[in-house]
Amino acid sequence: MNTPNNNTVTLATPIMRGDSTISQVTITDDIKQAGSLRGLRLVNVLNMDVDSITTLLTRVTSPKLKLAEINAMDTRDFMRLAEAITPFLVHVEPGEPNAEVTEEA
Repeated sequence: MNTPNNNTVTLATPIMRGDSTISQVTITDDIKQAGSLRGLRLVNVLNMDVDSITTLLTRVTSPKLKLAEINAMDTRDFMRLAEAITPFLVHVEPGEPNAEVTEEA
């Protein structure tokens, strides 16, 4: 479940790291930096390509998730984290028509 700020995801299946348990993951402000996308194809990120999103999540989460932790995580948790990064990648102003509406007009 996401918290009200949508930057923090409470994991359905917590991640065990050594003696500690990670039960919440926050998308950090690093997501706002173009450098977080380095080496990634933007179209793949926007299409929610699993490999691209996995790489991006290793760069923009707190605590910093490791590749192996993301690959082993509950699918529901992965999807919630992918959803949490979406607002940072595509921003549509309220009331702004989408391409479909514009083409029909």
